[in-house]
Amino acid sequence: MPLNYSKWDSLELSDDSDIEGHPNVDKKSLIRWKQRDIHEKRDQRKQKIAHLEAQIACNNVLHPRIKDIARALADPNADIPPVKYWSNLVERLRKDPSKDCPPGNDPTKPEHTYDGMLLILFQKVTQDAKDKLKELNLQESEKEEKLGKQLAEEMATHVIQLGEMIEKDRRELQEEIAEQKKKITTEDMHDGFETHYTPPKPEPAPVPHSKALEDKKGKQKVTEFEVINPKGVETASTSQGPEEEDTELPEMTPALIEFSKIPSGDYEKSFHFIQQHREVYAPGASDALLVAAFQAQSQGKPKSAKKCINQSLLLQYCEKLGKDGVGVFFKKMMSGDKRAEKVFADDVEQTYKHLCERVRISKEEAALEAAGKEQIQLVAENPDTVITFNVPDGPPPEDLRLEGPGTEDLDIEEVRKALQYRWEVFEAFPQDLQEALKSNKLENVNRVLGDMEVPEAEAVVGALDEAGILNFAEGGIRDETGGASAAS
Repeated sequence: MPLNYSKWDSLELSDDSDIEGHPNVDKKSLIRWKQRDIHEKRDQRKQKIAHLEAQIACNNVLHPRIKDIARALADPNADIPPVKYWSNLVERLRKDPSKDCPPGNDPTKPEHTYDGMLLILFQKVTQDAKDKLKELNLQESEKEEKLGKQLAEEMATHVIQLGEMIEKDRRELQEEIAEQKKKITTEDMHDGFETHYTPPKPEPAPVPHSKALEDKKGKQKVTEFEVINPKGVETASTSQGPEEEDTELPEMTPALIEFSKIPSGDYEKSFHFIQQHREVYAPGASDALLVAAFQAQSQGKPKSAKKCINQSLLLQYCEKLGKDGVGVFFKKMMSGDKRAEKVFADDVEQTYKHLCERVRISKEEAALEAAGKEQIQLVAENPDTVITFNVPDGPPPEDLRLEGPGTEDLDIEEVRKALQYRWEVFEAFPQDLQEALKSNKLENVNRVLGDMEVPEAEAVVGALDEAGILNFAEGGIRDETGGASAAS
């Protein structure tokens, strides 16, 4: 099979053999002149093509308008006499011209606009028609009629001339484009195809869990709570089996906290958030949101609880739809499918009602189990240990800096997230608890905790510990319920 090399015919090679010059002029200078001449002609051709395209576009706008005016002047059945029609048209263009103009022209200059161009043409046509009438030596009564006919003839001539000019420019443009395509230049080069390999992102780690009661023999710090009524605690402890004691509760990460604040129904924002924070779509995330909803409802925050339920069910739906569940779910919800939106909204309402019932039952059970009022109090296990509170003054500053020994290996963004999370936890506390924490006195904090219900106080102490606000040296907090009871 013979090879076809015709595709290389348009390639302009830098062949020096066809360059013949004077013996007193060096070959390199001749080559440079030749190259410069090629590039100059190429640039001139590009400029000419651009000029022709602009001129054709402008004339295509003017030609129909001139044609309509010429037809109106030549119409014998027109309601307005030709001369009066012409005078009104010229007067309007002079006093109230439009600022429409070709691309690149200055609309503030009348001669650059379409109406300005027509006005210049009409003034020339008027002068030419009057000059021809002077040569005829007509009577005054015949001048107006002859002037109307002369204006119609002049405009008809310009219509023909402009049409011929457009056709001429089109032919010339085609010739220039054909000449331009004869040679291949760098501007004709483009990528045929391009491939990139992007390794898939690793699966996000499961949401961390915290045990309801840590093993005291372990190396980790043990956080326990003092209660005033020991019998209530004993009753609750005996009712729990060994499996319940080791129950792990999923924790809310900073990303999940931010995700839970997205308004219900804003599917587009939730979709973009999941795309940017893959750790939200991880095992245990929906459970963590349900736990947060329970805590929020227990603390009297129904709006926050409902948002957490909405986001939790949103993740559950995505998981149930399979591998591409996120895309499938959000595509359907963002497309405005009213039936799908109603099903999801009803599910959120039913789940929220069930949660409210569970919170109510939990509070009733807690009240029945307590012979007296249970209280959560913070007491240091070691008498020498002083409990203090790291109270944030506000959110982390924009220009956060880490100074001091041991800060070289810290990630400033992780530190910023931790400080932001500490501030959000502190800001969510009631005002009296915030004031007690700011005083940095344990008795003030215990006084506020004593006025709280046990589930609420437990949640507060857990939040203090998780956010790093609660600070103690070692040994944690011990349960002095028995001692307190004996003392009383």
